[in-house]
Amino acid sequence: MTTPSDILIVGGGLNGPALALALAQTGQPVTVIDALPSETRADAGFDGRAYALALASQRLLAAVGLWEAVEDHAQPMLEIKVTDGHAGRGPSPFFLHFDHAEIEEGPMGYMVEDRHLRRAFLNAMAENPRITLVDGQRVVAQETGAGVASVTLADGREVSGRLLVGSDGRQSGTATRAGIKRTGWGYDQTALVCALEHEKPHHGIAHQFFMPAGPLAILPLTGNRSSIVWSERSAEAKRINALDDAGYMAELHPRFGDFLGRLTLAGQRFVYPLNLTIANSFIAPRLALVGDAAHGVHPIAGQGLNAGLRDVAALAEVLTLASRRGEDIGAIQVLERYQQWRRFDTTTLALATDAFNRLFSNDNPLLRAGRDLGLGLVNAWPGARRGFIREAAGLTGDLPRLMQGRQI
Repeated sequence: MTTPSDILIVGGGLNGPALALALAQTGQPVTVIDALPSETRADAGFDGRAYALALASQRLLAAVGLWEAVEDHAQPMLEIKVTDGHAGRGPSPFFLHFDHAEIEEGPMGYMVEDRHLRRAFLNAMAENPRITLVDGQRVVAQETGAGVASVTLADGREVSGRLLVGSDGRQSGTATRAGIKRTGWGYDQTALVCALEHEKPHHGIAHQFFMPAGPLAILPLTGNRSSIVWSERSAEAKRINALDDAGYMAELHPRFGDFLGRLTLAGQRFVYPLNLTIANSFIAPRLALVGDAAHGVHPIAGQGLNAGLRDVAALAEVLTLASRRGEDIGAIQVLERYQQWRRFDTTTLALATDAFNRLFSNDNPLLRAGRDLGLGLVNAWPGARRGFIREAAGLTGDLPRLMQGRQI
């Protein structure tokens, strides 16, 4: 099977469909190849997974016409509180407090459940005549040559275009088949992810509590619910995850505290081994990588999806402007513009999250004293605090047009 698509996107999670919508909006035909069936992606059941979308990412979703479909399910993040301490002993008196009122643009971001984003993307792609979705099919081979990139599907069909984009995760088959190697390391940490219902309202406040084994993020969802990303040493995480729900909650409660009242588990429980991985190149002949296929970082700052969406916005802008100039969108000199735009930024983010995790995920008394003092100093310095708020909202750096809420 051949298609008239200019661009083939491997991966139907979130970044792939976002790129497809951004490109289709500018008139470029796209094929999205997803290993999962659409019925699986469209499952409406609540499973507890959610994403922290920075304000700039929300602007991108609005610019590609998706935000209206998820807005009613989005919880604004109005404040962020960062503390350091031990489970059961409470936080240090030194802390960071970010309030959205200190910037003019609005909430720093929004929490949106995975199920709502997935269904919105599927519906938007189905309604766009420039997007072809091939679902329930794995890519088993790929080839790039003069003017063409093609992939072979598990059922033997072949799909071709002018550019191949890998949006297929940290173990990207697209990158592997292209001979792109990766640099990275593990943290001996595992994230325990779930959602909780709680007795008291969260008031749109996100909490990050740093403990010696790793951070605990408490992220507000709509209603009296919160999403939990709880990092532990891998052996301890394995032990905790093997417990029944009552035992799991007994382990979580002293770390969480009682500031939101009575807690009950909502949805499923997940575990994710934590590591850092960066592709040694984001591009190859007629090929580009976005999202986790290009870079996977520690979830300590909740920037994984936001960094991927910034890739999407940058690549869409580079390709669209090149197409309007009559350039070959798969030419290496065009793809180099994308890599130059994104590689330094993502490498800096990866190293910053790595350093932050190493600084806070230990119980060294000297480091603890230094970081607590640092938190207190930043919190007392309005200029620095405002800079961190803008960073959390994704409003710093060389922003692509879509992340400014503008059309390409």
